[in-house]
Amino acid sequence: QVQLVESGGGLVQAGGSLRLSCAASGIIFSITAMGWYRQAPGKQRELVARITSGGSTNYADSVEGRFTISRDNAKNTVYLQMNSLKPEDTAVYYCNAERVRGWYWGQGTQVTVSS
Repeated sequence: QVQLVESGGGLVQAGGSLRLSCAASGIIFSITAMGWYRQAPGKQRELVARITSGGSTNYADSVEGRFTISRDNAKNTVYLQMNSLKPEDTAVYYCNAERVRGWYWGQGTQVTVSS
């Protein structure tokens, strides 16, 4: 099992920045990738950014150039630096960990961007 604990969400004005953190614990040696997903009211959960165990990253088109995913292996933590935030970035953000035997999710953290 993998446990994921997110932090760093909150309320910010448009154009502002936030940094989300996701601390992983448990059977973490077999994690192949970690990512951030988000779900806005009435919408499906969507990928925001993902980083593999090899360090490769990919981003949703809507956040490319504004968001950066990174990781600190010593702390078993993944970060999402979000800059130039827009009202349409408002959502619950979920941390995700991929293993061959399944995916794991954090509890989610609310990000609200006011116009």
